[in-house]
Amino acid sequence: MKYPLFSQLRDNAQKLFNRNARQAVEQAMENLRQHQSMPKIDLHSLLQPAPVKPVPGDARFVSGSYANHAGSRQYKLYVPSSYHGQAMPLLVMLHGCTQDPDDFAAGTQMNQLAEEQQYFVLYPAQSQAANQAKCWNWFSAIDQQRGQGEPSIIAGMTEQVMAQYPVVAEQVYVAGLSAGGAMAVIVGTLYPDLFAAVGVHSGLPYGSAQDLPTALTAMKRGASSMTLASAPAAQPIIVFHGDNDTTVNPRNGEQVMAQRLSPQQGQADIRSGDVPNGHRYTRTTHTGADGKPLGEHWLVHGAGHAWSGGSADGSYTDARGPNASREMLRFFRTVR
Repeated sequence: MKYPLFSQLRDNAQKLFNRNARQAVEQAMENLRQHQSMPKIDLHSLLQPAPVKPVPGDARFVSGSYANHAGSRQYKLYVPSSYHGQAMPLLVMLHGCTQDPDDFAAGTQMNQLAEEQQYFVLYPAQSQAANQAKCWNWFSAIDQQRGQGEPSIIAGMTEQVMAQYPVVAEQVYVAGLSAGGAMAVIVGTLYPDLFAAVGVHSGLPYGSAQDLPTALTAMKRGASSMTLASAPAAQPIIVFHGDNDTTVNPRNGEQVMAQRLSPQQGQADIRSGDVPNGHRYTRTTHTGADGKPLGEHWLVHGAGHAWSGGSADGSYTDARGPNASREMLRFFRTVR
């Protein structure tokens, strides 16, 4: 498991080569570890990220870009080896802070699942010019409006890929981690006509912040107030959150569910389980009067701020949890 508290230190440490500077970074990490009651982190592993595994067979992981009035962003698109011109679903994956498409793909293993289940997977890339830590700007007012800011770029990028490949229009989904999870909620809320369902891991509800101070408060305590879109999105949603997350309070996961379910509460079914030699979890499933799924909330007990069931090949993952990637794809299939 890796922790975002160390991400800025990692970035800074990569620029430091003399022994004194390295010792200073190690001491700062040790101080943070003691303050947060976290396990010891190996500095070498932070400075030397795991290599990305090659894609299998004839699969392609292609680079591209998109630009509109709000700006431009790079992206990577996974095209599975089984693609021979047939229509397939599309999943948009929004990475967390300090991550990039390759890192996020490696950690979530979503490309391997896309190979197995025949999906296109689009990974928009946040730029350091837009945010120094490469976080999606979910807390900026302009980036919470349809047709404006980063939501318009992500939606436009999605439509661009749909124009280039035969995507099943009714099977376009968006998911993300942390800042990417918060942006997935925003994009899903603003573009319910484009995205059929939303996946959120360690994210926050729509309208939970309007600037950096309110963002930090929401991350620490949960959103104090939430401004719903004028037409609340009705897409089904699946939420994962660790109950030991000290970066984004797990109350936010509950608020994401409550916000999305507010138009139609439905019935809740609560079940518990555990991963062999891993974490226990509680899954709450919400269904409408017609039996169709409205949402799922997975609370992973003992997990921190990390993609549940992810691979150590990427950052911010916890292999001991239920497989969030596989469960999200399973959930998306139920809402067709």
